[in-house]
Amino acid sequence: MILTLTPNPSLDRTVTLPGALVRGGVNRLSGVTVEPGGKGVNVARVLTSAGEAATAVLPAAEHDPLVRALEAVNAERLTVLPVAVAGAARINTAVTEPDGTTTKLNEPGAGLSEAEVAAVEDALVEAAAAAIAGSTDPAHHDWAVLSGSLPPGAPADWYVRLVTRLRAAVPGLRLAVDTSDAPLASLAAHLPDAAPDLIKPNGEELGQLAGLPAERAMALEDGAVRGELGPVVEAARVLVDLGIGAVMATLGPAGAVLVTRDGAWHATAPDVPVISTVGAGDSSVAGYVLADVRGGDEENRLATAMAYGSAAAGLPGTTLPTTEDLPAQASVVTRLA
Repeated sequence: MILTLTPNPSLDRTVTLPGALVRGGVNRLSGVTVEPGGKGVNVARVLTSAGEAATAVLPAAEHDPLVRALEAVNAERLTVLPVAVAGAARINTAVTEPDGTTTKLNEPGAGLSEAEVAAVEDALVEAAAAAIAGSTDPAHHDWAVLSGSLPPGAPADWYVRLVTRLRAAVPGLRLAVDTSDAPLASLAAHLPDAAPDLIKPNGEELGQLAGLPAERAMALEDGAVRGELGPVVEAARVLVDLGIGAVMATLGPAGAVLVTRDGAWHATAPDVPVISTVGAGDSSVAGYVLADVRGGDEENRLATAMAYGSAAAGLPGTTLPTTEDLPAQASVVTRLA
């Protein structure tokens, strides 16, 4: 069973430019796409396209266009579990240029009331408990992936509450959290009690979570590009020592580093032309979870994450990768410690 939660779902509108964006000028578009989105939604869509069943939990008003769009995607394997709320899903706009530069214009979301927050939380826990109870394969790893920004009205520590409640209610469930800013800082402040099994920070976020000064945190990714991976491993090790099962730090052109209690590994980034980075991080998380539920070890999980993340970056707009889109050349994974 794989469950995803998208607290702040969206309809993602991607506009493609034939040239560089001209600020303050008239920009003619070469293409427009609209897809159901949000980080957890993206994870679920990648997983179902790879053949795994997934359930996507999200707040959505009755008859919201987002729900109709999502129900039409991979309908055989994707179960959509909308929790009724008053507001409509936000519309996010991504502007992509030919060199891969992507400018995102994200709406804040309609907002949730305290009662709606509680309803979403209850629906997630109930869905997870029901899925675990109905599982017939004890060797299969069950996951809940909680990802994305929080809508107005949701408490900054909502992921903390969700992790601790799921841990208590559904023993054995593996948890991934992929977020940023205040929700990520709140999660870090509540370690080890709210420690998930996987987080996927970028270099700067990793440094901040590990308590590095701002200048050193910002330099982690630049250092990794130059081959200086030791500081990345050390920062991730701080979080693993605080209870997080796996830290997968995505480092742009420097690939990614995975650190667990059993060691540390580096994966190179496959050589693909970057067209749009929308959904690349979500695809990486999906790749990691996909490899894990299929019994992959750390090297395989990291390599699969890189394959899916790189494939997403090589696709236009909000297009998410399928197995046919994976790079022909796999990442090179090296054990660091």
